[in-house]
Amino acid sequence: MHYDPIKRTLGNVFNRSPFLRKVFYNLLDLLLLRAWHIHKEIKAWLRTAPGNVSVLDAGAGYGQYSYYLSNINSNWKILAIDVKQEQVEDCNNFFRQVGRLNVKFEMADLTKFRQENTYDLALSVDVMEHILEDVLVFQNIYASLKKGGMLLISTPSDQGGSDVQGDGETSFIEEHVRDGYNIKEIEDKLRSAGFSKVEARYSYGTPGKISWRLSMKYPILMLGASKLFFIILPFYYVLTYPVAFVLNFMDMVFKHKTGTGLIVKAWK
Repeated sequence: MHYDPIKRTLGNVFNRSPFLRKVFYNLLDLLLLRAWHIHKEIKAWLRTAPGNVSVLDAGAGYGQYSYYLSNINSNWKILAIDVKQEQVEDCNNFFRQVGRLNVKFEMADLTKFRQENTYDLALSVDVMEHILEDVLVFQNIYASLKKGGMLLISTPSDQGGSDVQGDGETSFIEEHVRDGYNIKEIEDKLRSAGFSKVEARYSYGTPGKISWRLSMKYPILMLGASKLFFIILPFYYVLTYPVAFVLNFMDMVFKHKTGTGLIVKAWK
């Protein structure tokens, strides 16, 4: 499935005003299980964060994580980069409208982007599965972090990530260049890029997998089939989201022996 046409449709709906854009961000935070895990790890990182923080949002997409970080502290300097010019321009326009002048979006290729010893925290949320030259990106982010800085990654695992369950299946999301990482593979690649400490854990365990199908996969399939499903979607979520909410909470608080997602932290 190609996400871009659906993304553009959503953008046209929610970019009509800053208020609708904020509503959209809040919906993403509620619906996307990876956002629950990322927020949890950021809150844990805050306990030892330095005073003046510089953040790199590496592959910012809609900009919801940059917005979340700018809510934590308006003095943080946040650079969000993405390869899509229209996305960058759209996000810069919104952040100016809402007065978040400490956040800047730039178009850049992560395989080429490097700013030596600049950032305390780097985010890579569902980005690495789209980039073939992953070790090069890890090396660039490592060089861009300050000593003691942390890289936080969310990405599919090889345990059914991208909804691939067997050798004969292809990714649910065709834009992925890999179906998911083996947990040891990504740890080894990060260490080879220079990171001194790496921790990885599974997300999207059994509760998360069910929630993802209810809150993301089935609605996306419906929207891909017909835009008329935009009318049905609110009623669908009224019925299904209470279940998905409980499942998301269970996935976030419990440890999983396996899962279709990975949450990875690496320190310089």
